[in-house]
Formats: sequence, C-alpha cells, structure tokens
Amino acid sequence: MVTIKNRKELLGNAYCPVNRKARKIALDVIEKVLEAVDPKRVIKSRVMLTGNILRVNEETFDLTTFRRIFVVGGGKASGLMAEALEEILRERIEDGLIVVPKGTAGKYDVNRIEFHEANHPIPDESSVTGAIKILDHVGHAEDDDLVICLISGGGSSLMALPRNGISLNDKQKVTDMLLKSGATINEMNTVRKHISGFKGGQVARKAYPATVLSLLLSDVLGDPLDVIASGPTVPDSTTFDDAISVLETYNLWEDTPESIRKALLRGAKGLIKETPKKEDPAFQKVHNVIIGNNHLACTVAIDELRRLGLNAMLLTSFMEGEAREIGSMVGALAKEVTAFGNPLSPPVAIVAGGETTVTVRGKGIGGRNQEVALGAALKIAGLERVVIASVSTDGVDGPTEAAGAIADGKTIARGQRLNLDAARFLKNNDSYSFFSKIGDLIRTGPTGTNVNDITLLIVI
Repeated sequence: MVTIKNRKELLGNAYCPVNRKARKIALDVIEKVLEAVDPKRVIKSRVMLTGNILRVNEETFDLTTFRRIFVVGGGKASGLMAEALEEILRERIEDGLIVVPKGTAGKYDVNRIEFHEANHPIPDESSVTGAIKILDHVGHAEDDDLVICLISGGGSSLMALPRNGISLNDKQKVTDMLLKSGATINEMNTVRKHISGFKGGQVARKAYPATVLSLLLSDVLGDPLDVIASGPTVPDSTTFDDAISVLETYNLWEDTPESIRKALLRGAKGLIKETPKKEDPAFQKVHNVIIGNNHLACTVAIDELRRLGLNAMLLTSFMEGEAREIGSMVGALAKEVTAFGNPLSPPVAIVAGGETTVTVRGKGIGGRNQEVALGAALKIAGLERVVIASVSTDGVDGPTEAAGAIADGKTIARGQRLNLDAARFLKNNDSYSFFSKIGDLIRTGPTGTNVNDITLLIVI
C-alpha cells in the first residue's frame, strides 16, 4: 500500500487541533484513493478468468480459440498491471515485454513477462529500443493468437519510435517544448502520434491479423482512447494538419526542428501515409477497454469523505486549465463555503479531479499540483478551518520528486516568517522551492499508478 512518507511532518505543521484534523482527513483520503487505483487491484477487479473464459468488464474471450497469448505494453502503471495479469493467466502467457520507467523493473514479481526500462517524460534511446522490441513481439503474432496490451499514462514517452527521417534528439526537443508550452495532453499527443512509427494505432496495424485486447488505465480527461499513451492500438482521429495547428497555436512552429516540420508538411500534402483510421482492417479484431480512470479516484474520495462525516461533493473529474488559476478558483470556493455555506455547509469537502497545465515562464522548479496549492494559498490567506491538498496520483508532480502540496490559511504567513514571497515564487514557477522551505510538500514516491490528479478542499 502506498503511503504518504512525510505524514508526520505534515501533521506537525498544523497550527491548531482543528487544522490538524483537516490535514489528517486530506492525507487519509489521498492514501485511500491511491489504494483504490492501485493497478493490481484494478486489474483483478475487472479481469476475471473462469475456466477458459476470460472476462474483461462486459467482453468475453474463449481462450481455447487462441494458440498463444502475448503480453506487451508500457506506462507508469504497466508494471503492476503485468504482475496482476500474470497472476491471473499464469502459464497461459507465451511471453511478453513491458516498458516501465527507469529504476522500477526490479519491483515486479513475474516469470513470463520481460521488463524493459526507459525514460520519462523525455524519451531516450531506451524508449526507442523498447518500442522496437514491442513491434517485434506483436509482428510475430498470427491469426489465432491473442495480444494483450497493457497501456497507461507515460507510455508516450516510454515507447517512442521517431518516424523515419526524424532523429531522437529532434523528438526530445519538441516534446520538451510542448511540456513547457501549456499544451494539453491531447494536443501533445496529436503531435507525437504524427512524428512516430509506433503511436496512433500503428501497434494494432503491426499485430494484425491477431486479436488484440488493450487494457487501458486512463490518465486523460474524458478517457479518449486515442490519446491515452498516444493510442498505440486505437484508430487515430487526428491528422498531420492537426499536429501542425498545435505547434502554431503555441507559437512553437518556427522553433520546431526542421526534420519534424518537413515530415508534418509532407504528411499534410499526402506524401507520407497517415496514421491508421477507424476504417482500417487492422481494427476489426481490436478490443480497447478502459479499466480505471480519474472518475474512479474521485468517487472513492467522495465515499471516504462521507464515511468520515463530511458533506462531500464532486465538483468535476474534468478539471483543466492553468494550474495557478485553478488554484485561485479553489481558494475562492473555500471563501464561498466559509462565508455563506455555499454550495455546502461545513464540515464540507469538495473534490476536483483532472489535470491542469503549467505554462513555464520562470526558471524555478515545480509541478502543476504544487502550483494549484500555491495559487490556492494566496487566495485563502488568513482563513481558518480550511485545508487544500493537490496531488498527482503517480506520485511525481512535474520534474520533482514530490506528489503535490498542502496549503491552509497560514501558509502565506509561514512563508513570510521565512522571508519567502509566495507571489514571487509562483511567478517564477518555483512552487516546489516554496513548499519545500515550509515543509508542506506531499511525498509518496512513485506510486505505480497514473489516473491524473486530485484536489481536495476541506472546510471544518
């Protein structure tokens, strides 16, 4: 079970018993959510084997009709997904290959599935090697074989194969540009699919005519199948023109490496083959199934908060926008609750899930959840009985080792006592440094799952 490693410090930062109670509620709920979206738990609740019949949600597969079963995939949660699937299918699995973040392969107990480590969030040569190995695995599958793909967030970086004519260095550069631009994950993946030889349905095309079952743990708002890990087994709904439009919208086109601009322009003119669309025969035997998502995390949070005796409300599981502005909005909502008991009277908890973005303009260190918390802290300064916590369910918020941060009405004052100007830290995208100095970062370490972010507002 994933725990908050610095729980004692976070509770110790409480300035009164009521504040400590609110902090404890927030931390307890975060741990409950992480337990519920643990990939092994999710797989075993959604994938059932009875005799020779494999049931996944409402879909069933008679395993006697398949000669071999291969398991491939990648993402931050794919290691635990693979461990759970092997416990279910055991010797029925012929072999497999799963691409996981560097430094994590040794954590999993498997016998028939190989792990390959690669880099995240910027792909490296090991990401290319992993993608090539997966294509080689599925390329050997035949008409009477079953390929089970385990896909989760982070797969776009971990399984990266630049299209012919594009160097890995150029792909790394454009990925870094997009990460800092404020582009949404949907927009980022539109570009990545069109500079790749792996994403946007191309794994399904390579596996054809085998049957493909993809189990997807979603880290994308609304669960669009073609966006999760850039949809390696899903028809691509975007085009080369769309990819160009994303780069132009964020004023990145002129700085995009020439090899990528050339490939996208050639594709837009029809000189390069488009990613496979829904009419492609490769998808006739493909089954893509969502097994977990942010809405599941939010629902668990609401149930736990109500069990703890709070009036709980799910605001949305589609939260998106600039992180600091979302934080300010959550802070404004805290003011509304404390002033007017609207939309609920205390003790109240409001949950929002999704994924914000950070447009990097400063030179500091931080992540979107830390910016949410700092933006909220500025708004709730001086308020009593209020705690706001925001975390990434994968335990890694942006380029930091923290999962997020916690804030209350004394956060800004505590910073001032240390000569810290919170507004200046926020302007410099340096939320990590601010919360590190006051001791209110939330640290879980990598959780092995990934279903976006969750923000909690507690007023008691």
